[in-house]
Amino acid sequence: MVVSILTANPNLTNGVHQIRDNKPDKLSRISDSDKNDNHCLSNSAPTFTLSWSHYLILMRIENPEARSFYEIECTEQQWSVRQLSRQVGSCLYERLALSRNKDEVIRLAREGQTIGKPSDIIKDPITLEFLGLKPDAAYSETKLENAIINKMQQFLLELGKGFLFEARQKRFTFEEQHFFVDLVFYNRLLQCYVLIDLKIDSLTHQDLGQMQMYVNYYDRYVKQDFEKPTIGILLCREKSDALVELTLPKDANIYASAYQRYLPNKSLLQAKVKEWIEEFEENESFK
Repeated sequence: MVVSILTANPNLTNGVHQIRDNKPDKLSRISDSDKNDNHCLSNSAPTFTLSWSHYLILMRIENPEARSFYEIECTEQQWSVRQLSRQVGSCLYERLALSRNKDEVIRLAREGQTIGKPSDIIKDPITLEFLGLKPDAAYSETKLENAIINKMQQFLLELGKGFLFEARQKRFTFEEQHFFVDLVFYNRLLQCYVLIDLKIDSLTHQDLGQMQMYVNYYDRYVKQDFEKPTIGILLCREKSDALVELTLPKDANIYASAYQRYLPNKSLLQAKVKEWIEEFEENESFK
């Protein structure tokens, strides 16, 4: 397991901030302290796994839980500086946190994103700012799909761990009728197919029924015995959780995520996650 250096060593964060501030008197005190505590430091010296440029980005993150998450994920996924900056800017931590129950929010900061069940790959909303589609511009599902194909590397980064792209407009035939799945992926960590359908309008119960049929076909005629059940994800401009719950059975392996063509409101997401964490900690204190 990767352990966050900045979280496990708060003095390191303070020291680096002092270096960044370029204040000689503080640097002198740090140096004197290092000389006096050489023995202690030799027993607990941190291992730097990221570049200085990575840590400059991490130090700007005020929330210690979010900072720990990004440090762990950046180390495990070997993100470049640009990729780390994008993930922080798109509020990946907050979006993952709000897609999970409150007990799992704390786990994100301690372990990063763990993939053990289908819901672990879901984030809501999906942020597609890298496609370059203007918020007020009209576009078709085909244009959206083409934009994703042209930016597949960035889309895979947004999807998260373990995703491999297999096909677009994947055709299958059933009872002499042809059907097409917009995007087909495989998740090597979950060992299952992930089917994605793109919708430029609000989600309907017909969309959910169509995806249910796609998932059923893959489970019955495509997946191997050793593979896990197929996951279906509908990416839509707007969705209703109540409609999804009413339309699908409780054990359905189908999820709906709204997508945004712009970066999310960071302060709004951060406030919501903070509220969840405070509620979690308050509940823990009563146990």
